[in-house]
Amino acid sequence: MPLRSEPTETRFKMHSAHKKKGYLILWLLFILGWTLASCASAPVSKNAEAPPALGKEFEPSLQVKKMNERLMRTGLPPKQMSEQDYKIGPDDLLEISVNEDEKFNKTVKVSSQGNIKLPLIGILKVNGLTAIKLEREIESLLAEQYIYDPHVTVIIKEHRNQRISVMGAVARPGTYDFTGRTTLSDVLVMTGGLREDAGPLLFLSRSPGAGIQKPKNESDGQRPNTFVISLEDLLLNGETDSNLALMHGDVINIPVAGKVFVGGAVRNPGGFPLAKRMTLSQAITMAQGLTPKAKGSVTRIFRYSQYPEKKTEKEILVANVNAIHAGEEQDLYLKENDVIFVPQSTGKTILIEFWDLLKGQIMSFHPYAL
Repeated sequence: MPLRSEPTETRFKMHSAHKKKGYLILWLLFILGWTLASCASAPVSKNAEAPPALGKEFEPSLQVKKMNERLMRTGLPPKQMSEQDYKIGPDDLLEISVNEDEKFNKTVKVSSQGNIKLPLIGILKVNGLTAIKLEREIESLLAEQYIYDPHVTVIIKEHRNQRISVMGAVARPGTYDFTGRTTLSDVLVMTGGLREDAGPLLFLSRSPGAGIQKPKNESDGQRPNTFVISLEDLLLNGETDSNLALMHGDVINIPVAGKVFVGGAVRNPGGFPLAKRMTLSQAITMAQGLTPKAKGSVTRIFRYSQYPEKKTEKEILVANVNAIHAGEEQDLYLKENDVIFVPQSTGKTILIEFWDLLKGQIMSFHPYAL
């Protein structure tokens, strides 16, 4: 028995030494892998941390929320508001009185052609005129032949039921009837406000025959059929020139926001609403930032331009996201339908996969090693 115990003890010591040596090698590889993986995952930029999960300051839905809050705070105007800007149209009932001669006093309804008929004056086109302008016109006609220095009063007794259509990114699109003077902001309140995917612009289409109220930024040339209004100017900046008075038959369209697409080595790839003046770094942040395998220094932006002849051209821009995050390079503004692709770094991928392999071997050798 003593002769057998010595080889057994020797084998046990050799096995123990071999086991310790294996542990030592694995732990050396562990340290090496950890060091390489750390170097691989560290970005080139000075900012070693990934961008925050979501950039609140440029989130498109936040701006829409602010617009809706402003709309609901303002609410609808009182019905007894001033009608000095109201444009007369078909089916309006007008009460016309002349101080100097009662025989000219009359209550008339505007015809479907936009005309009225008055004693001695005859047929008079009133469509698109305000009450004040109609008073001046009647005074001028009476002064030419019948009355010296006449004083005319026009009161709109009944307004026609006016109808407009609202489509696009609003809570309740559809057809709306209204009476009296109504503006763009009033109708947006009626529709329940903007949807979260609302774009930055509102398009107001108006028939050529209607009286046109032009905002200051429109040219004085041929009257346009469509007005383009910035929702930010209308609802946040309080520009009254953008809050146009509506007319019967107007069509309002608020298209959904354009999108940019982010793919490749980002944490949450997909399409994101294009906020006003969105930059590349902001789009990366909305995609939850770069993955450890990302090669942000050669980020590509694929830009597609659509021409009238239906020829699509592709432009490829290359940007260094790491340098942009570090403030070493200027950020890039994005356009609608831009596709952003962040490639994976081959070196980082190999090192990280090597590190994963090491972890697996250590765990299989000793499940409590990590």
